Amino acid sequence: MAESEPPLPSDVDLLRAHRAGDVPAFTRLVERYQDALLRHARMLLSGRGSAGSAEDAVQEVFLKVARNPPDPDDESVQLGAWLHRVTRNRCLDMLRSDTRRRDREVDAGLPENGSPEDPALAAVDARDTRGAVERTLQKLPEDQREAVTLRLLEERSYAEIASITGRKVGTVGWLISQGMKALARELSPLLEA
Repeated sequence: MAESEPPLPSDVDLLRAHRAGDVPAFTRLVERYQDALLRHARMLLSGRGSAGSAEDAVQEVFLKVARNPPDPDDESVQLGAWLHRVTRNRCLDMLRSDTRRRDREVDAGLPENGSPEDPALAAVDARDTRGAVERTLQKLPEDQREAVTLRLLEERSYAEIASITGRKVGTVGWLISQGMKALARELSPLLEA
């Protein structure tokens, strides 16, 4: 008779162990959430110049957890939603900082960073369905883009998205509905081709 593997420790168990000084518990938390947080950060920072911005944001989130983890006994804290909320806040802070920097550069008469997109690369990317979806997502208002991305790519529930974004569940539903309608309108020519 084959032995079954022990059940994976819960987030609460890992947080308790981390707070008690168990380094592998923290490593497990990072492994459990890093990919999802990176996808979320990349979506939020997609218009930002630096490719490493999302990685920087997520690293800062995990540093926050390492230094000051949420209380594992606080039943109102769901670690996944909490991590996404902290990631979102960090990304928004980074975007605000970029905006202030660009405003200062414009005021000082300095050119903004960035170069126009290469038309040849844009033509190749236009044939790529994933590229078309990503570009269409970028056209959505930020709140719709975030809600749709969390729902479709992260497979988050409406309640989780509400917790992450600080919006009501009904508002999340409306944002997803409006975002999906806009995506369908924009992408329907590709589907008909």
